[in-house]
Amino acid sequence: MSFNTFGHLFRVTTWGESHGPALGCVVDGCPPGLTFTQAEVQAFLDKRRPGQSKFTTQRQEPDRVEILSGVMAGEDNMSVLTTTGAPISMMIANTDQRSKDYSEIRDRYRPGHADFTYDAKYGIRDYRGGGRSSARETAARVAAGAIARKVVPDMNVRGALIQIGEKQIDRSRWDWEEVGRNDFFCPDAKAAEEWAEYLSSIRKKGSSVGAVVEIVAEGVPAGLGAPIYAKLDQDIAGHLMSINAVKGVEIGDGFGAAARAGEENADEIRIGNDGRPIFLSNHAGGILGGISSGQPIVARFAVKPTSSILTPRRSVTAKGEEVDVSTKGRHDPCVGIRAVPIGEAMVACAIADHYLLHRGQTGRI
Repeated sequence: MSFNTFGHLFRVTTWGESHGPALGCVVDGCPPGLTFTQAEVQAFLDKRRPGQSKFTTQRQEPDRVEILSGVMAGEDNMSVLTTTGAPISMMIANTDQRSKDYSEIRDRYRPGHADFTYDAKYGIRDYRGGGRSSARETAARVAAGAIARKVVPDMNVRGALIQIGEKQIDRSRWDWEEVGRNDFFCPDAKAAEEWAEYLSSIRKKGSSVGAVVEIVAEGVPAGLGAPIYAKLDQDIAGHLMSINAVKGVEIGDGFGAAARAGEENADEIRIGNDGRPIFLSNHAGGILGGISSGQPIVARFAVKPTSSILTPRRSVTAKGEEVDVSTKGRHDPCVGIRAVPIGEAMVACAIADHYLLHRGQTGRI
């Protein structure tokens, strides 16, 4: 299987399957001399970890990260790790696989899943949770994203869930502090309360719903990216589209910009008190002509409903038989919830990559 690596200078290769003994990643191209702790990496993994509420899969995985290479521990403080410039290898053990849950569908193609397409491409598929196509693989990306955050000195990447099914937040009530207080990474406390009741009813029906996630990266310097085939927004969109179940990505106002007139959509500019240009709006999402403007970078992505549901769906077997398929086991009624830290990681990786590309091309930041 090819194409398990993404990035140009900051390159990430992930490995492992949902029901194998472990999964992990190798981060190549990380500059030497960056410092971090294992606890910092673990904190991001804990945000993505399953089984933390009734609204996510009840698979119980501690997701404890082991850092195997590419760092040196400090002499005065062994918990502080310094990157050496060598590949950073990280491993996360799988401890709560229940492969028997999938025995009934080993020869059946689950509607909405990659079962049929995997068989069509490879002639073999790992039916135990989807193998490489499982969202379990994204734990490795979150670990890599923790390293990426260290590459760009002042960057702060945050994400929030802004829609579940047809229910959206009220942006006038946006509060970043609220994101960490509820089970949905929701910045609107009132919406989070409504979502709890709504998603409980979805879960009891054995069904699922989709979601929209918003990622905001602040502290990104102007000048990252390129105007043609190495656009910053191009790579951010590609990174986000690579996340399981993502079916759409927009930068800034995205599709909403199509409904505006030019004078409404343009981000006007004035000179600030420090003599530097300031933008009066951010419809472009912090990227103009494929290059960062210095404004917050804003990206959103749409996540489809979880395909693994109890409601029987029509399908076929590998032998061409027509069957009905319902998926047993432990599944998220809304996979968009745990997609928030994954989206943060992928945006962080894309920006870190372009930060290093810019430094290599221009010799400055």
